Amino acid sequence: MSAQAYKILVVGPSWVGDMVMAQSLFIALKQQHPACLIDVLAPAWSLPLLERMPEIRQGIAMPLGHGQFDLAVRFKIGRQLKAQHYDQAIVLPNSWKSALIPFFAGIPKRTGYLGELRWGLLNDARRLDKSRLTMTVQRFVALGLPSDTKQPPLYQFPKLSINAEQQQQVREKFHINSDSKILALCPGAEYGPAKRWPAEHYAAVARQKQQQGWQVWLFGSDKDKAVADQINQLSGGICRNFAGATTLAEAVDLLSLSAAVVSNDSGLMHVAAALDKKLIAVYGSSDPGFTPPLHQAAEIISLNLTCSPCFKRDCPLGHTHCLTDIAPERVLAALAASNA
Repeated sequence: MSAQAYKILVVGPSWVGDMVMAQSLFIALKQQHPACLIDVLAPAWSLPLLERMPEIRQGIAMPLGHGQFDLAVRFKIGRQLKAQHYDQAIVLPNSWKSALIPFFAGIPKRTGYLGELRWGLLNDARRLDKSRLTMTVQRFVALGLPSDTKQPPLYQFPKLSINAEQQQQVREKFHINSDSKILALCPGAEYGPAKRWPAEHYAAVARQKQQQGWQVWLFGSDKDKAVADQINQLSGGICRNFAGATTLAEAVDLLSLSAAVVSNDSGLMHVAAALDKKLIAVYGSSDPGFTPPLHQAAEIISLNLTCSPCFKRDCPLGHTHCLTDIAPERVLAALAASNA
């Protein structure tokens, strides 16, 4: 390593859960190069997450949205970043266009999976062996290690850093003054209905925990507001509904105040795991072996039906039994077993 700090640019993913799991890569990079400086080129919405990862020097907002190409903008960003003199780029998305900016920036070592035939754009192109790297987090971490590292690699769990000042700010903004335990419910899943536990099941859990003296908070984006409103209505209006009413940063800081979380397989599930929360994760169409919550005490509930995981947005059989047949009592029992 040179006398100056080793500088790494990571081209980050476009989903909340993937960005949380990418922290395991950042930790691995710090283990490889303790004095390295890590910058992450990522969607603007993800910058609050990156600010809560102590391994990151800075997040750089990517002005192009998911799926946008715009070669001229990518060339301009690359030329601007050239002045940073990065030693290495690690490209997490597999698309051809995602490798363009590090190439235009003239970064000498450009690492990523071959993906969409990215020879030339990447000069440290790796072939992804899905039979060995069965988890998303393993695939991310492997890119931060030498190509001859034994696979699958060891990795550490993500751990978001929240301070008392950030917690106090959201307490004051949202007028939170009760000391009773908080159950956070995360009923959204941007991918589609086949990942969403039914609203009536969430409502049953909410009613039971409220009767035990808990506060129940609902979380999600604008897209989740309708289902959160439905849960609140079904539970008799007992929930505090934050869906669509917070920024991502505020949602993260509010989640840090909770004692336990029940969530679908979603970005907020990964956030809750990285906040070291007691977590019950409900899986339907997705595979808990591929993107599990990265926390040693998280409990995964999945019926492991023969038709799942199907990875579909909507149930191809029209019944979503993989989710509807998970009774609220099973989730409540899991919360009780975890002393939540």
